[in-house]
Amino acid sequence: MTGAVAADGTAPTLIASAQRALRLLEAAARYPRGATAKQLARDTDLALGTAYHLLRTLVHDHYLERDSGVYLTGPAVAGLARQDGPASGRTRLRVLLGALADELSAAVYFTWYRHGEVELVEAVSAPGAPLVDRHRFRSGAHATAAGKTMLALMTAEERRDHLARHPMVPLTPYTLLDPSHLPLLPRQGPRRAVPITQFQEYQLGTAGAAVPIVAGNGLGAISVSLPMAQAHRLAGIAAQLRTRLGDDFATMAFGI
Repeated sequence: MTGAVAADGTAPTLIASAQRALRLLEAAARYPRGATAKQLARDTDLALGTAYHLLRTLVHDHYLERDSGVYLTGPAVAGLARQDGPASGRTRLRVLLGALADELSAAVYFTWYRHGEVELVEAVSAPGAPLVDRHRFRSGAHATAAGKTMLALMTAEERRDHLARHPMVPLTPYTLLDPSHLPLLPRQGPRRAVPITQFQEYQLGTAGAAVPIVAGNGLGAISVSLPMAQAHRLAGIAAQLRTRLGDDFATMAFGI
């Protein structure tokens, strides 16, 4: 799926697209009986074509419902009732990830290093790009692009401690098993580094890429996965994430 086009004819950045989706969601919440796409576009100063594109995504993920030509808030926004609570943060995160997944036509994951563990906070699939098996994310950090990114940002002591608790076992015939071959990233200015990738190390038939998020002492990553048949798209997608990703996700992580 191609990205929406802004009113000035330029393609929106990933974060701008996510912000527009959130503005539409917030506008729809102000109409208990529903609002038309034209009303919502006018309220949010969006081009009608852009509004339709984002509204389709929000309906697909159940943040909005379309009934008799009007849009109403859907079941996925129940947590928005508490604007300062974890449920609200989780809902906003899913909207941001959903916009990214839609823009990139790739599955998108938000991972955070918390209490000494790699935690998959949220993930959103895309048509043609299903989510990978998430049950091994914590123990298989050495094989995922997101996990490798967080290991790369750790100190040598932190990395040794993590791998002592979660050894580098083979998940596929392609899994990296030598700690000395893990990539390293500086915590200062990590966005200048090349995104970290993996090809069939975590799950056969899938490839992934990740970019780091550093907020104070907090470590995280935004990552994507694609079927191997689409692996040729991975470098371009990773470059987009690297150059366009803002601080929205890092700020949000502390409230979830």
